[in-house]
Amino acid sequence: MQLDANKFSWFQVPEDIKNLLVLAAQTWENTSESEKYIQQALAQTGDHTDVLVAAYRFFYYKNNYSLALQTTVKLLDKIKEIENLPDDWEQLKPILINRKEDSQIRLYLNAYAASGLVLAKLGAIEEAKEISAKVKEIDEKHDFGAGILLDILTRPAEEDD
Repeated sequence: MQLDANKFSWFQVPEDIKNLLVLAAQTWENTSESEKYIQQALAQTGDHTDVLVAAYRFFYYKNNYSLALQTTVKLLDKIKEIENLPDDWEQLKPILINRKEDSQIRLYLNAYAASGLVLAKLGAIEEAKEISAKVKEIDEKHDFGAGILLDILTRPAEEDD
């Protein structure tokens, strides 16, 4: 299967980075080889948000949840830096509520919700519940999936008869 890097016009990265991402897709079945391309793209771009999103998805779908989490944390930190967001949730929450339609803030909320999912996959259930509850407070349209994850994580265990 031949992929054309020009088809990925939404990636605001240089062509050589797009080519690395295409190579990762083309070699998907060979995890070590495809991961090599993802790691090269990350190394060459620093913390570029588009590449971090692609890397998160790659690691998540390859079931490498620890690297998916690391990548998500980098993405969250990068957006915090770009948008000058505070660390404290009580200060951050009103900003997220007021700007949740801004693309960078939506990306932040998606990444934050994704970190909750990955934490749940890694067995850090209480942390996953905390993150999901926070995102759910902001997400009245259910855009980020945090409410569903919270419902799953807080569902009472079914009793055996």
